[in-house]
Amino acid sequence: MTTEKDERHRDRMQRKKAVIDDKIQQAQREQGVLLITTGNGKGKSSSGFGMVARALGHGMKVGVVQFIKGRMSTGEETFFRRFPEVDYHVMGEGFTWETQDRQRDVETASLAWQKATAMLTDPSYDLILLDELNIVLKYQYIDINEVIDCLQKRPPMQHVIITGRAAKPELIAIADTVTEMQDVKHAFKAGIKAQKGIEL
Repeated sequence: MTTEKDERHRDRMQRKKAVIDDKIQQAQREQGVLLITTGNGKGKSSSGFGMVARALGHGMKVGVVQFIKGRMSTGEETFFRRFPEVDYHVMGEGFTWETQDRQRDVETASLAWQKATAMLTDPSYDLILLDELNIVLKYQYIDINEVIDCLQKRPPMQHVIITGRAAKPELIAIADTVTEMQDVKHAFKAGIKAQKGIEL
């Protein structure tokens, strides 16, 4: 038996569907999008790699450049290296507080950016993940104006995902989608070490 609550719910969902259908109808442009995941919360790189998996499901060619991480092997690296459609490069030497050598960090970041620019000028790459690029830009290891120029000149259907804390306002301004992860609670603060399948 249909209750008054059920009817109100149906009416509400019908109105919502009409609004969403209208928005879908208006969004007809096809183009490569620039996505940024930033903020202090966990899940920025995980989100990026989720989109890598989605792209592979559509038979797309993917490029991955990791700018900071590099000293320890991760589950995503081990997994995605199995796919010939993924061009995977770990270019970092560890987090900035581990290297403690700015000049070396600048040189390492510059090499990673060279690898990234080769992908960003190659239309055969459908999706590119630039993991932790935001950190590199935060510390000014590479020139943000050069990064923005390269992103804006990339092939028109190429998708790019940039991760890392403290995304620069200039980068946010040119992005199509920006998500900020919020740190509500984290196991590490309770003394729980990084776990395989979760952080590693």
